[in-house]
Amino acid sequence: MRYYPICLDIRNRPCLVVGGGQVGTRKVHTLLLCGARVTVVSPQATTELTELAQEGTIRWHARGYQDGDQAGVFLVIGATDQEALNRRIHKDAEQDGRLCNIADQPQLCNFVLPSIVQQGDLMIAISTGGKSPAFAKYLRRHLQRQFGPEYGLMLKLMGALRRRLLQQEHAPEAHKPIFERLIAKGLLEMIRRDDRATINALLTEVVGPEFTLETLMKR
Repeated sequence: MRYYPICLDIRNRPCLVVGGGQVGTRKVHTLLLCGARVTVVSPQATTELTELAQEGTIRWHARGYQDGDQAGVFLVIGATDQEALNRRIHKDAEQDGRLCNIADQPQLCNFVLPSIVQQGDLMIAISTGGKSPAFAKYLRRHLQRQFGPEYGLMLKLMGALRRRLLQQEHAPEAHKPIFERLIAKGLLEMIRRDDRATINALLTEVVGPEFTLETLMKR
């Protein structure tokens, strides 16, 4: 494999996007969803980026890229249509061992951004190694139809149940059979049908009467 699969925690980490067009806007949006502190460097910016800067959600330096812009940055994304500038951004990042992605130029990236299907905390990442973004997009659309919102709700319920069990000092290794049994008995399909009575009956059977959908999901 060329790429090492990894999920990065970028909450509160400083990230830089060079380029304020539509591509840069998409990159900024994803970074913000993941909790990053985003700075944009670009002489011009889309209306959306301008509004984000005005409300203080991002920082925008309305100028060209300069030496030192990457100082203290955890991750940098180049989203410009200027070949020489993209190479400069990449070179600066490589010199400091910084994570760097240049949009649509995998040869200038030390990581690539996969196409993502997300339902709540379920995230399915699709990568073609930069060979065919169009095919990755096709697969994403296919998987979006297959994995509906019930998968996110399933994970939310499982996470709430796990927290409750840990609070009761259940040994973590004892949890696995509980969750495997819930899955095997069709909890996902019950959630898809929104069959609350059957869900509660299953929780009572597998975990105990003190565990109900209502008490678990209100937290």
